[in-house]
Amino acid sequence: MLTLLTYPSAFGLFSASPFCVKTAYMLQQSGHRWQRSDMLDPRKMPHSKLPVLRTPERLVPDSDLIRDWLEAHGANFDTGLSDIQRAQSRTLIRMAEEHLYFQIVQDRWANDEVWPILQKTFFIEIPALIRKPVSSSIRKSVLKGLVAQGVARFSPAERLDRVERDLEAISAYLWQSPFLLGDRPTSADMSVGPMLAAMRATPVDTPLTRRIKEDSLINSYVDRMEKAIPLA
Repeated sequence: MLTLLTYPSAFGLFSASPFCVKTAYMLQQSGHRWQRSDMLDPRKMPHSKLPVLRTPERLVPDSDLIRDWLEAHGANFDTGLSDIQRAQSRTLIRMAEEHLYFQIVQDRWANDEVWPILQKTFFIEIPALIRKPVSSSIRKSVLKGLVAQGVARFSPAERLDRVERDLEAISAYLWQSPFLLGDRPTSADMSVGPMLAAMRATPVDTPLTRRIKEDSLINSYVDRMEKAIPLA
């Protein structure tokens, strides 16, 4: 049996990480038998991050590499898509994972109202005596990374404007069909859906969470994804 090494459930989601949710969706659709194994400290994992897939032969890190492994073992997440649709899928996935994702990280880690909740959720395994200094050091590192990536250099209004353009692009697809590229979920949905769900699930009311919750088209799409590929 395959084992998905994942961050634990949080904020009402299968995992606090949309990449772990994405991988769980792929596993659920792949036809393989699998189970989850939760962890909070991925430092001993390949790439020092999650998700990781434990196969009979080796550990496979990174959601894209896990997709490659599953497809090499018979999965096809984009059955029936044309070459153009496959190109569109790739573009949607990159938009979600290389832009929307960092908006979520900024909304959570840089928000002083959210931070105490993250400390309790993500750092519970650290002994109480050192939990605050260790978690604060990690937070500083994450915030520094957001500056290097670029998202933290924009004002809140500028960040929301950039998100808005992505959401308009996603909505243009959803006006046409229940899922991004047709009547059933494909690889694009397995990436975009968890990102939008994570935006909505941030455990403090922010302009970003409100933007998702107040958009009936996107909100219903997130619900539809969760019903289409139920995760335990």
